[in-house]
Amino acid sequence: MELGILKDIVIIFALSTGVNLLFTRLKVPTAVGYLLTGIVAGPHLLGLVEGEHQIELLAEIGVALLLFTIGMEFSLKHLLRIRRIVFAGGFLQVFITALVFYLLSTFYELSWQSGVFIGFLVALSSSALVLKLLQERSELTSNYGRTVLGILIFQDILLVPLLLFTNILSEATVNLSRELLLLGVKTVFIIALVYAGNKWIIPKLLHQIALAKNQELFMMSIFLICFSIALLTSSLGMSIAFGAFLAGLMLSESEYSHNAFANLLPFKDTFTSFFFVSIGMLLDVQFVLQNSALILLTVTLVITLKTIIAGGVGFILGHTFRGTVIVGLALAQVGEFSFILAKIGHSTEIIPLFYYQLFLAVAVITMALTPFMMKLSRPLAGLFLKLPLPKVLVEGLFPLKQVAIPEMKNHLVIIGKDASAMKLSLMAKHFDLPHISIIFNPSLAREKMEQGDKVIYGDAVNEPILLNANVDKADVVVISVGNIIPSMAIIEKVRNLNKHVRILARAKEMQNVGQLYKLGADQVLPEKLEIAIDLFNRVLLEKLYSSRDINRMLTYIRNSHLGEFTEKDKVNMPSLLDDLTTINISAVTTEPGSGAIGKTIRELEIRSKTGSTLLAIRRGEDVLEHPGPGTKIESEDVLYLMGDLEQVNLARELFSSDHDQGKL
Repeated sequence: MELGILKDIVIIFALSTGVNLLFTRLKVPTAVGYLLTGIVAGPHLLGLVEGEHQIELLAEIGVALLLFTIGMEFSLKHLLRIRRIVFAGGFLQVFITALVFYLLSTFYELSWQSGVFIGFLVALSSSALVLKLLQERSELTSNYGRTVLGILIFQDILLVPLLLFTNILSEATVNLSRELLLLGVKTVFIIALVYAGNKWIIPKLLHQIALAKNQELFMMSIFLICFSIALLTSSLGMSIAFGAFLAGLMLSESEYSHNAFANLLPFKDTFTSFFFVSIGMLLDVQFVLQNSALILLTVTLVITLKTIIAGGVGFILGHTFRGTVIVGLALAQVGEFSFILAKIGHSTEIIPLFYYQLFLAVAVITMALTPFMMKLSRPLAGLFLKLPLPKVLVEGLFPLKQVAIPEMKNHLVIIGKDASAMKLSLMAKHFDLPHISIIFNPSLAREKMEQGDKVIYGDAVNEPILLNANVDKADVVVISVGNIIPSMAIIEKVRNLNKHVRILARAKEMQNVGQLYKLGADQVLPEKLEIAIDLFNRVLLEKLYSSRDINRMLTYIRNSHLGEFTEKDKVNMPSLLDDLTTINISAVTTEPGSGAIGKTIRELEIRSKTGSTLLAIRRGEDVLEHPGPGTKIESEDVLYLMGDLEQVNLARELFSSDHDQGKL
């Protein structure tokens, strides 16, 4: 048995575990840890890993699984919505970047062929890294997330023409008209396959497999679909990762996609780690040390120019200044497919060895810096926004037209753009509860406006936005913003504007609860705790605990976590019934044949005969609250009675089918 690859995997896992443990404590993204693992274990430093080709194979599987899960999460409908971004945005970003770096290559004394080739190498960004970070941050379907994804999809599609272009630059014998015709046929075939697979083939196939009720068979079929489409696109000259993304899109509309997504996550994260390790192995540390000044200059140029160009494209597509900065920094690195092209370019002598090594160093370093750049993008944008920038730059080329908000008072204000805020808005709308939403996402705000909702687009940290929503006259404000810093700022502003408003805020972590209460929140819902409490509540209901016992247990759990802020929690507060320990509210059904049927409540004398009190009657779908003395009892009425166990049991006998009324 060949143990070489097993030894390499053990070494990679051991190093990754140690590095990631350290990086997790330092709150550094794990992708950087994997890159560092590759650098340390690679042939240019310690040389611990020998089977580089096998690791590259595992890396390809990891990227394929990553793109497969992203395809499932995104769906074909979302892709069709961003087709303008894919083709217009992607085209502008790639070709402007390629042109700028071609012009820049003249300062590096490269031939025009090398300059053009390197221009396209630098134009590509890392789908694997950026989409993984967006997925982890739940920002894949955000306004800027869609733009980033659209541009990355265009770059992936462009890999086939770039491979053809590489052959032309290397002066290989190429029948251009034949190759272009083949490319067109392949494109039409892929589009038809994805559409047919999404609409007919995959849903029917998975339905038949699901009927077998065999999870092992189900997962085998998911892997088969993923790798079959990946293999097909690879045989057509496209990347394996792009094929896996298409397979994910085919599955996205299926009712079984969520089950597949959940089962694939552990595999995806494990195999994706090999991709970052394999990239780290390419970095020649000695070359970096010998040419550190040149590499630093080139890295700075690549990040700066790519940020400006990609951000500029985002601005043309209608993003605000904040979105422009986020899009620019998300696409500022060099991508994984550039390594494939660079290897071919070096082997065909389009780029000399020195510039090949320079490219590898710059690419790995820009990828390592990407998690930090994406994390800093929002604070950096906020810093720039303090400058007196032109209004068109701040609001974008297509500013959202603000809907005139009428004067309102004693209304609800919902601040946030997450699923919780959107669902809360739908509930308020359904029950005609007067409310205004403040949403800091132009596309989502526009969508809600088109549905007739009262929506204000803007950052609720800004006081004019809050005043526009009549926060100073509202009676309840809900703040559902994930980030603790904006949440704190919004609570402080709202409380300054309205001393009497009830402020309900969502907190991601328990340690944030005290901070929000101290700033003026009246009710803070710790997200993870409330989910756990809800699950425990359902468990207790299944175990048939009484409402009073459940109420007391949940109150105790909340109080033990809230500490000094216990008195502020208004959920599951003890009621009068909790203090009256012998009193229960029970449901008693009038059995067919009971002597009570047809008699009025006055005639039955329930109170005097049993000691229990009739509160309400359920009759079919209707509930009769506070039934009068003249109300007649019907068969299968459900009577809600308040009393102790003995009193309720007497009442149950009164409405049973074999009870003799005269004996009571």
